[in-house]
Amino acid sequence: MRTSRFFISTLKEAPADAEVISHQLMLRAGMIKRLAGGIYTWMPVGLRVVRKVERIIREEMNRAGAIELSMPAVQPAELWQESGRWEKYGPELLRCKDRHQRDFVIGPTHEEVITDVVRREVRSYRQLPLHFYQVQVKFRDEIRPRFGVMRGREFLMKDGYSFHSSFADLQREYRNMFDTYTRIFTRLGLRFRAVAADTGSIGGTGSHEFHVLADSGEDALAYCRDSDYAANVELAEALAPSGGRAAAATGLEKVATPGRTKCEEVATLLGVPLQTTVKAVAIVLDSAADGRGRFALILLRGDHNLNELKAQKQLGDFRFARDDEIVVALGCPPGYIGPVGVTDLPVYADRSVAVMSDFVCGANESGFHLVGVNFLRDLPEPTMVCDLRNVVDGDPSPDGRGQLELCRGIEVGHIFQLRTKYAEALKCSFLDESGQSRIMEMGCYGIGVTRIVGAAIEQGHDERGIVFPEAIAPFEVCIVPMAYAKSEAVRRVSDSLYAELTAAGLDVLLDDRNERPGVMFAEMELIGIPHRVVVGERGLAQGKLEYKGRVDPESTMVPLAEIGEFLKKRLCVA
Repeated sequence: MRTSRFFISTLKEAPADAEVISHQLMLRAGMIKRLAGGIYTWMPVGLRVVRKVERIIREEMNRAGAIELSMPAVQPAELWQESGRWEKYGPELLRCKDRHQRDFVIGPTHEEVITDVVRREVRSYRQLPLHFYQVQVKFRDEIRPRFGVMRGREFLMKDGYSFHSSFADLQREYRNMFDTYTRIFTRLGLRFRAVAADTGSIGGTGSHEFHVLADSGEDALAYCRDSDYAANVELAEALAPSGGRAAAATGLEKVATPGRTKCEEVATLLGVPLQTTVKAVAIVLDSAADGRGRFALILLRGDHNLNELKAQKQLGDFRFARDDEIVVALGCPPGYIGPVGVTDLPVYADRSVAVMSDFVCGANESGFHLVGVNFLRDLPEPTMVCDLRNVVDGDPSPDGRGQLELCRGIEVGHIFQLRTKYAEALKCSFLDESGQSRIMEMGCYGIGVTRIVGAAIEQGHDERGIVFPEAIAPFEVCIVPMAYAKSEAVRRVSDSLYAELTAAGLDVLLDDRNERPGVMFAEMELIGIPHRVVVGERGLAQGKLEYKGRVDPESTMVPLAEIGEFLKKRLCVA
């Protein structure tokens, strides 16, 4: 491709509303143009990257035995009503009506549609298993779209769905997709980690997320260097501390802590480790019986944070109590509440709290805390002891093979064992070997295609711009001639090298614009082209061309006769 026949539209500065580095650099590199909140036009440079991501995904999905199709973006409401998600999905579901006032949705996902296809076409176990996938635009009406393509409303996604006659066969395909996704993200040239995850609103029993590792990632991940264990922090188990509870060593005492409402502040005032404090979280448990809910306390060690997902699984649906409810129930404002003297309310303790002795907690009196608190002596044993917190660095790994470390990640892929949730709702069944009707087992496998582009930039960038992996860079090599329009020698060598590399199957950009060298260098670096060759009269006089890799500290002079083979070797081209 020649720049004279291409379209490059870069910016010196990113718009002020571009918050994360990927959003800033994609706008500056002219990869995307904003049309509306969370909706972008993919410009030629950006689209080349998207298409390369798509190609790798398609190759590996086809290799894995999946079959590509294309489903409608607009879906009838009846399917969503039949599955029960018409009411449950919430405001992210973009609903619309046609001219006949019939309800439709702009598809955020396609479980209902593909299940409808299969239930109409498949009758016998002999037609199973089946795995269909598509690469298609989706729309989710995010309440606050942000971070460019990382959390946009319109996005490109690979979604796949498998159908099986048994759970064992679903598990086989799930392992197949785990391996397939691993190959995809490896080929994309990304540093990633697969982690066990919660299934969320989509349902099912088993789930893994694939995260691109980046400091800006929205998700916290826990992993063990000494084993293969990895999980989203929301799912990672915090094991019970080894050893039992120590005997009480001090008496109970009420101390003044005016204005200290946080455990950190109380620990500093009293001169005690934060790990010896206990914070009480007031909640209201849902109660279908009276519709009012029941007030309760959750106890956590002062240096730990509540894991709401774990709490919900253990305790059922709940909400955090309002300040006025706390005052009515405990007689003091938040910041001073504690479990001592609370005999008529459920008290749920995290495992780490259950083994504590001589701890500090709120006194249920404004401006006061209790020190030297002990279970059995000063308060009864908790109503329930369970895992209620987020893991932290240094926690023992749940597999017993080392310690956990935390990192940040950007979710770019997710695989689920849906089981029979949608098949049952939509009556997707088959006849087994004995002629009996059975519900199909389902799997679901998603990859955020456009999100991968943003994640790759979050992972790969420097002060000059984007550092793309070679596999998805908009071009593999750029040829930058000095005075292309003025020097016949430069033009001849540039055109010859361009023809040679293109014939070898390389994706080459020849910058034949009449621009200053500094402008051309800056733009090629900004858009993230991995390899650059400079053709200039000074180098040609010595029979050499200047080569520089995108992240190389210095350039290298390469003999003109060797430059083709040099680049092919660098790019692993035969």
